[in-house]
Amino acid sequence: MAGCSLMGTYEHTMDAKGRMAFPTKLRERLGLSFIVTIGLDGCLYVYSAEDWDIFTEKLQTLTGAKAKAAKLLIVNACTVEPDKQGRILIPQNLREYAHLDHDVTVLGVINRAEIWDSARFKEFSSEITNEMLSDALADLAF
Repeated sequence: MAGCSLMGTYEHTMDAKGRMAFPTKLRERLGLSFIVTIGLDGCLYVYSAEDWDIFTEKLQTLTGAKAKAAKLLIVNACTVEPDKQGRILIPQNLREYAHLDHDVTVLGVINRAEIWDSARFKEFSSEITNEMLSDALADLAF
């Protein structure tokens, strides 16, 4: 399924042990196991093993302060495998980083998925105005 973009918004819940159902459509694209790590804006990033390899190759080209900052993505990364019910276990350190408790929103964002606390995602997305969206599309000549 390489080359297929991840897309969509999925609402799920997380149990007290940190298990959550991961969307079937995204699992199909990401593979049998995938990588979860910290992301920007207080969410978690989820990569297929193939895309993670490409990403880490690019990270290795960084030097200085950028390389130092990028290490956080590597040292916080873990491989997860969905169980028979399609659930994944998010480690405690990643749950704390993204403030994940119960209600979670999973997004497909082209080459990765993102896992958000639902309330934080609503707040984040409400800050994006139509003008900002229009400016972004104008830059793409779309």
